[in-house]
Amino acid sequence: MNLDKITFRKMKPDEYEVLINLWDAAGLHYKPNGRDKKENLLSELNNTQESFIFAEYRDGIIGSILVSHDGRKGWINRLVVHPQFRKKGVAAKLIEKAENFLAENKIEIFACLIEDWNQISMDLFQKAGYQRFDDIIYFTKKLHSEV
Repeated sequence: MNLDKITFRKMKPDEYEVLINLWDAAGLHYKPNGRDKKENLLSELNNTQESFIFAEYRDGIIGSILVSHDGRKGWINRLVVHPQFRKKGVAAKLIEKAENFLAENKIEIFACLIEDWNQISMDLFQKAGYQRFDDIIYFTKKLHSEV
């Protein structure tokens, strides 16, 4: 597969099911009744501080990434590549596109959170130049289990 034949673009509002189908195919866990429900994701598409970027090949979506920022730090989330297209450089290109979005928005710190079992993602981000910090403890508080 030639990476030059892959196009990268923003997700369109009518492509929610395409995104969910990709997440399902890739085994990505999501919250369809919470933060990942259709109306929530569609409202995020209008937020200028975030972008869902799709990787498209031969009229099909083969990967996606969510990138956002708070004005100070950029966050890369929900990086996924369809299993048939893994190990071909698609994820690295998605990271590059996310970083470009952040740089265009004057964000100079890029970050991601990776669960400790996901060695493949850790290796990918280290290869992309990200530094691992083992001395950071992550806290979260959820208003309910679906978010």
